[in-house]
Amino acid sequence: MSKRTVSARLIMDDDAAPAASGYSPPGIARSPLVIQVRTVDDRTVVTVSGTVDVTSAQALRGRLYEAVRQSARGIELDLGAVGHCDAHALDALLRVRRHAMDHGRTVTILTPGADMGTLLRETGTLPLFAAGSESGGAGGAGGAGGAQDPYTELAQLRRAMQTRPVIDLARGVLMASFGLSAEDAWQVLVSVSQNTNTKLHRVAGGLVGAVTGDPLPEDFQELLAATVAKVRTEPGREPEQKPGQEPG
Repeated sequence: MSKRTVSARLIMDDDAAPAASGYSPPGIARSPLVIQVRTVDDRTVVTVSGTVDVTSAQALRGRLYEAVRQSARGIELDLGAVGHCDAHALDALLRVRRHAMDHGRTVTILTPGADMGTLLRETGTLPLFAAGSESGGAGGAGGAGGAQDPYTELAQLRRAMQTRPVIDLARGVLMASFGLSAEDAWQVLVSVSQNTNTKLHRVAGGLVGAVTGDPLPEDFQELLAATVAKVRTEPGREPEQKPGQEPG
């Protein structure tokens, strides 16, 4: 058995980030992007942690391209430690998948993580990265299924671009209104979405609309308050704010 591990640590400086090339939500902490590639026999496992947004998605895409080219059959992604991510992360994954298919290889997601998992499910792209979803043979002809065609992927990406900013704005609203951390605000959004059987971006849109004067339904306000209270009392929860920290 041959085993090789290669690590790449990419630290993105916020001051050096391009200002006009993408949306940067207020109050969302960024963490360094860390990529680790492990090769065992014909399996290539790539573990990614940190923030994947406009300032780091290109670096992630380049590293995954390289991992695909060096792999025997394709790559398996562990994204469980990815924190905040946006539509640029989805764009990177879809491009890497297409690149892999063109070379007769696959891209499989082993663990999507919370943010990335929601982004993939909201855009209907998670099945594209399931084991066995790639049906292209040598030369990457691709599958016959409509969900795998590039036009469908482009439509899903456009939808993500449209819905992700309002989700991040809603997180900021919750953080400022209730003194929640970014992670707790995300948990509140997801819980309310699940409990009301409402798309996440619609829940977010209602919260953002309330800031501009559109009142929330009373039952929604009650559920929101109850969810915030539940998140605040969860065991092992860290303090809401560190000394001297301002709300996001």
